[in-house]
Parts: sequence; C-alpha cells; structure tokens
Amino acid sequence: MAHHSFAMYDRTTTYVLTGVVANLNPDPSHLQIVFVPLNDNRDALVRDADGERIMWSVDMEGAAAAARAGISASNFARGTVFSVSLNPLRNGEPGGTRVGALFRCPEGDAPAPGEHCDAVAGSTRHGEGELAHPTGKWSPE
Repeated sequence: MAHHSFAMYDRTTTYVLTGVVANLNPDPSHLQIVFVPLNDNRDALVRDADGERIMWSVDMEGAAAAARAGISASNFARGTVFSVSLNPLRNGEPGGTRVGALFRCPEGDAPAPGEHCDAVAGSTRHGEGELAHPTGKWSPE
C-alpha cells in the first residue's frame, strides 16, 4: 500500500508549469515525463545559477492508462511544448504528480507570456479535466 501513497507530494500546493519535453519514461506502473520549464515570457528554458537547465518530472498513471488518454512517446516526443498542473514533491526537488489534464501546444507554437498551452489555438487536451487553479508559484530561486 505504501507504493501507492501520495505522502511524498504536497497535496495542498498546485503549480501550473509549461515546459519542453526532455524525455518520456513509459514505465508500465507510472509513466513519467521529464521536462524543462519555460520562463514566464515563454521564450527561454529555465536555468539554474550555473546555467544548467532545471529538469522537472511529472509522475502519472501507468503507461497503458496514459496511452488511452493520448499521453505517449509519439504525442509527447522530445521538444514538445506542454502544460501541466501538479502537486510538487514535499522535499523541494523539482517533480510532482499530475493533477487534471495535460495540454499540448501545436508544434512550433508556444503560449503567450504568462499563458499556458490551454490558451493556444489548436492545442490538444490529454486526460480528464482542465489545468488546475494554481495555489502556489514555483520559482527557480
């Protein structure tokens, strides 16, 4: 039962992040997308003080269930811009568990500053629901 616990996530905080897929781990038990967030202007990847890209991961249901919602390696290939709501890890590491649907931007089209893929014409929804209302804002500092 501990394997399915959400205790590692801060369920009182929700972030909405828009980023670029670095890779997708299609693990049968929990699909995971590793991505680099875009800055608020949506024109650059977020980097740390040393100039390294900050990598986030979002954990989801198993790969088969995710594929039924259109979340697969072919729909979320490296370089895909997407938006996700997530409950972050309690330990402060850059990761979390998905809340609601993912929204994929059309190829070559990023959201306007401060917006997310759900606001881009031609974006696609993957999974149930909308982007959750954020209760916090992640900052790389």
